[in-house]
Amino acid sequence: MGLYTTIHLHNVPAGCEADYAAWFEGAHREDLARLRGFRSADRYEVTPEQVMPDIAQPWRYMSVYDFELTHPEIDLPALGPLLAKARDGGLIDDATETERIYSYRLYSDWKSGPNHVPDKPFSSMFMILANFVAGMEEEYHRWYDEVHIPEVCRVPGFVAMRRGRLSAVQIEPRRFCPGSDVVMCGHQTDDLLFSIKDFSARARGVSPSGDQMEPRSKAGSFARTVHFFRKINGPDFWDGGMAYAGDLSVYPPDFRVTGA
Repeated sequence: MGLYTTIHLHNVPAGCEADYAAWFEGAHREDLARLRGFRSADRYEVTPEQVMPDIAQPWRYMSVYDFELTHPEIDLPALGPLLAKARDGGLIDDATETERIYSYRLYSDWKSGPNHVPDKPFSSMFMILANFVAGMEEEYHRWYDEVHIPEVCRVPGFVAMRRGRLSAVQIEPRRFCPGSDVVMCGHQTDDLLFSIKDFSARARGVSPSGDQMEPRSKAGSFARTVHFFRKINGPDFWDGGMAYAGDLSVYPPDFRVTGA
């Protein structure tokens, strides 16, 4: 049995946003419930706050589908016809062929840090289409699991991470994927800009918290793109302020604007 996630990156025609949301929460969820191994599905919308603002954000929406499967070659493709219903119904804007559907075999389920509030939803998530340097895969995984995930999950509002490898089984339409791996980080924060500012400050060693991230491993390729999305579906939304196990009083009042 393995954990799999399928990420649907897409745009919706102007004026059809409410129709797409109604389809997703209605007929689509009914169809999903009949898929073997289906665990969950959530929708996200791209945020104005981005850690690397110069990177293009070609998708307004991201849907994340989670499965637990013994035979992915049989069961993963079953999601394809369900997404085709939205495409055929005019709910996906693919005029410039931006739609992407990527499926990943996860290395593990979510790995939480001290900030995480269990049984509460994420407020947002960042997703990285990532690569490792050839010949350095072992070092890449060691750095992420032993160094980077623990330090990222100590940033205010950053609570859990998981990673995966592009699956041999993919869903049509199959289009170029720039990363062999995916990195996902769940957030629980009511101030994403603050969290991003401190993420950057810790990477540069200037965070008011005094915490400093280790140098980035040379095993991680710079051929990557980073995308931040906020959760927009479901009855439950994060309402717990800033999830943080540390002391927020050390940050200046204008930190969310000025950073460090």
